[in-house]
Amino acid sequence: MDNGESSYRRFLAGDNEGLHEIICAYRAGLILYLNSFVQDIHTAEELTEDTFFELMKKRPKFSGKSSFKTWLYAIGRNITAKYLRKHKKLSVVPLEEQDNFSDEENIEGDYIKNEQKRVVHKAMHRLKLEYRQILYLSYFEGFSNSEAAVIMKKSSNQIKALLYNAKKALRSELERSGFEYEE
Repeated sequence: MDNGESSYRRFLAGDNEGLHEIICAYRAGLILYLNSFVQDIHTAEELTEDTFFELMKKRPKFSGKSSFKTWLYAIGRNITAKYLRKHKKLSVVPLEEQDNFSDEENIEGDYIKNEQKRVVHKAMHRLKLEYRQILYLSYFEGFSNSEAAVIMKKSSNQIKALLYNAKKALRSELERSGFEYEE
């Protein structure tokens, strides 16, 4: 039994600490995942709060057919889909707001790493929404193809093809922007 599932069971039994544990464990990752849809970190935070509020208020039944994290991310995705249908407009977070350079000894190395991350971030946001989603779920959140299939409501074969095409599209975007791969 994974920690999220046991915490949720405790919450359903009346222990509010269980919900607190779920929020602490999954909040940051869920915000970043939902941000891949809305491209506005503040909206993603609100949608994450809505996801946890739905757990608290509606107390949906967890069937155990997938991992708790997969189930939770699917709830967040559904809430975000409702939000997007209602608002139908995406806004972009300016990349300049995301530049944070440290005062550590290796400022040049940090600068290069941050610049590479920025280039990858820009390239990912030029991809189709589905490509951004599958890349985020697979590489940033570490979901398996079957878990990503549940979250995205697709078959495993569709996920494999989507992941292949997303990586190909990202590579093409990176090459177009002059990105150099490290050996």
